[in-house]
Amino acid sequence: MTAATPAEPCNVARALRAQAQAQPDAPAIHYPTAVRRGLVRYQSASYAELDALSDTYARGLQDYGIKRGTRVALMVPPGLDFFALFFALFKAGTVPVLIDPGMGLKPLKKCLAEAAPEAFIGISKAQLARVLLGWARGSIRRVVTVGPRLGWRGISLKQLAARGASGPPPLADTQGEDMAALLFTSGSTGIPKGVVYRHRHFEAQVALLRERFAIQAGEVDLATFPPFALFDPALGMTTVVPKMDPTRPARANPAYLQQAIEQFSVTNLFGSPALLKNLSLHAQRRQLRFPTLRRALSAGAAVPGETVQRMQQAMGKGGLVHTPYGATECLPVASLSSAELTDELLARTRAGAGTCVGMPLAANRVRIVPIDDGVLERIDAVPQLAPGEIGEIVVHGPTSTDSYWRRDEQTHLAKSYDDKGRCWHRIGDAGNLDEHGRLWCCGRKSQRVVSTGGTLYADQVEAIFNAHAAVERAALVGLGERPQQEPVLIIERAKGSTLSRAELRAELLAMAAHHETLGALSQVLFHRRFPVDIRHNSKIGREALASWAARSLR
Repeated sequence: MTAATPAEPCNVARALRAQAQAQPDAPAIHYPTAVRRGLVRYQSASYAELDALSDTYARGLQDYGIKRGTRVALMVPPGLDFFALFFALFKAGTVPVLIDPGMGLKPLKKCLAEAAPEAFIGISKAQLARVLLGWARGSIRRVVTVGPRLGWRGISLKQLAARGASGPPPLADTQGEDMAALLFTSGSTGIPKGVVYRHRHFEAQVALLRERFAIQAGEVDLATFPPFALFDPALGMTTVVPKMDPTRPARANPAYLQQAIEQFSVTNLFGSPALLKNLSLHAQRRQLRFPTLRRALSAGAAVPGETVQRMQQAMGKGGLVHTPYGATECLPVASLSSAELTDELLARTRAGAGTCVGMPLAANRVRIVPIDDGVLERIDAVPQLAPGEIGEIVVHGPTSTDSYWRRDEQTHLAKSYDDKGRCWHRIGDAGNLDEHGRLWCCGRKSQRVVSTGGTLYADQVEAIFNAHAAVERAALVGLGERPQQEPVLIIERAKGSTLSRAELRAELLAMAAHHETLGALSQVLFHRRFPVDIRHNSKIGREALASWAARSLR
């Protein structure tokens, strides 16, 4: 009997080592250190330096007792140490736990308790919060502080580096099915959940991103969303960390972004819709052009067509804006470029068809099935809807994750299987496939409004009213229980609008009258500033608005 051949090692940290060997002196990262006279000062590290530093930290982790398979919470801001530590954790075979620090102290504590990390690596501020607030108190056994230690146990990052100063280059021979990381969802449309990423998921994402967006080694990426930038070394791109708070992308200073693009000849940018709106308006007002920028990617929420068009105008010849669609649990699923965003598609969106998110990537299989809020054990047990019919979007592909950490109920609700045993992820969005095979998103399944007049979907309805010049943003919410909900339209008014609330309300209701599906809409409320998600500052907090509307209409 022939012995089984061992599986090929699978670890995305191999890519960093390969880049260090192929282009050791090329810059791997530029990161901000200070702002003087309105200009950001940067420091840089080469691929060889980043690889060597991550080796040092990986050896230090192993010497300190943070072994393969250990779950490690990482709370370090973007910069050289963040990237070196992240790849060190992979090299050591540990499992990084990434939780968005902007979600708030209470949810953050709950996520850490759920993840039960056995080690905690964080800056002094994060360590102080951990001690005072009791984060993961029952599970943490090892602590590494980036910055001054103020009396708590553990070691400093300098001490970690000293422990790993010498030795052979470490690289755990992890396999594709081994758990690689726990990435928590933002909780913007539900409870935050730890998505179990396996090593094969990361390698598949790198391959899909390279293929779909034709990313070439030697490009330069402006990393406004740090988790996405972790793919840069694997893609051979130089990372530029901008001067901004990554948890508040809508407030990023566009002048700092402009400086980074121009100073480092940035070719690639990944930013939230709110950040791209800010940057594109800045470019429009100052008639700026970014001739080196080949592509701008935006995800996290529907990207308004106007933002895409403005950003396109600011880019160099041949540059494209891409709006990849997916979720933390499965990304990317589909994508649409600015070259494909025709006037006809924009007109359909403004007429209430939803948002076209493009053709599914060739590696993915997408189905539209009848909407069901319960468990869907077998995907083959339900029919696939015909083109144009709205249902629930489900996807199977190489990046489709298969579980949430210690949340069996949510895993059961979000996953389905076919007769070949393949896992399909239920995205949680309602949508349809059109006659050309393009995917359209109509809104979150959980946020649909079901009244006696029919079912309304947020992305479809809101786009109709967003076309009004006096509307900054519209939000559709439902009051009461399905199927007897009352649809309510909430408006955030555009700055500079001269219409009174009464005048604007009358005009919006007149617009509604032209759509037979909006016959049940009679309530229009005004809100000063919509709550948005903490990760991208773009998804509207409709659940919070619904509670506000219910109180307002009592």
